[in-house]
Amino acid sequence: MQPIRIFLADDHKLLRQSLRVLLEKEPDVAIVGEAGNGLKTLDQVEALAPDVVLMDISMPHLDGLEATRRIKKRHPDVKVLILSMHGDDQYVGQALRAGASGYLLKDASKDELLLAIRAISQGGSYLSPRLSKMLIDDYLRLSDQTAEDPYHDLLTDREREVFQLMAENQSSPEIGRILGISPKTVRNHRANLMEKLGLHSQSDVVMFALRHGLIPLEP
Repeated sequence: MQPIRIFLADDHKLLRQSLRVLLEKEPDVAIVGEAGNGLKTLDQVEALAPDVVLMDISMPHLDGLEATRRIKKRHPDVKVLILSMHGDDQYVGQALRAGASGYLLKDASKDELLLAIRAISQGGSYLSPRLSKMLIDDYLRLSDQTAEDPYHDLLTDREREVFQLMAENQSSPEIGRILGISPKTVRNHRANLMEKLGLHSQSDVVMFALRHGLIPLEP
């Protein structure tokens, strides 16, 4: 039997290293790559085609939820297991709607992590027992799938990339360098996305990003 090919996506290098050491001891698991931000994760998943991505939510350049949406859109067979410290139903519901097959808290045991990986690799799903299944079911049942979500409904993929980098206080030249586009193109995207979202300043951008969980509250 071929091992489960896993990709690690987390902005904390120490955690990635710890997960690699932990998982590489298992004969049915193989770590095929890792990345510290959402954009690199997309590129590496494209190149490596892993079976399972262990995905953090709060990552620079592109958050884990947006990265999950794009992975599932481009590679529906790739399974995503969210591994996060956020345990409230808002994040869980967003992750499931983005296409994640499982959601695990970062204080989970090794046995639980392996159980989750093996379950979703076989087409199942897994939710940390500490999460309220009832709240998750209620969230998914009551959420109107057609309800207006300006961030995802109005912005293009590129505009969402620029938005998150703006929220991280990156300058237009730096955003252009990260995304491989000119500063003028960045400025055009900035103007368009701010008009679409009804935002007028950098502080508006940061507050919007915080409200939607696109950047963490903690430094």
